[in-house]
Amino acid sequence: MADLQAHHFGIIVEDIEESLSFYRDTLGLEVAAEFTLDGDGIATAIDVEGVTGRFAHLDAGGARIELIEYEPAGETARAEAVNQLGAKHAGFEVDDIDAFYADLPDSASPIAEPQRSQSGARILFFEDPDGNILEVIST
Repeated sequence: MADLQAHHFGIIVEDIEESLSFYRDTLGLEVAAEFTLDGDGIATAIDVEGVTGRFAHLDAGGARIELIEYEPAGETARAEAVNQLGAKHAGFEVDDIDAFYADLPDSASPIAEPQRSQSGARILFFEDPDGNILEVIST
């Protein structure tokens, strides 16, 4: 089997412009690419007839965060808890988790204030405007 390397982590969003504002302006990620895909290739790949996807790739250090707004949109399938089977999250590292936490806007819903884990790292889980789970860690 081929050696795998991280390329991107996809996050489905309701409104690409609102999500871009959050990930770019609030979290400080740089937009690497924006594009739209439609036609048989994407429709067959994701098994949704007539689908169009608006994509934004954001530079997150060693990988990209891929925001996708699909039309037609699928049903909402949000995890209600971090430990729920099927729950996913993207993780980011920061130097000062307390400063990051203090700067979080109202549109980011923290699950709790930053906590120290048994490994010694400090962690913070929060939600983006669509309810997708994100984590920030400080070692």
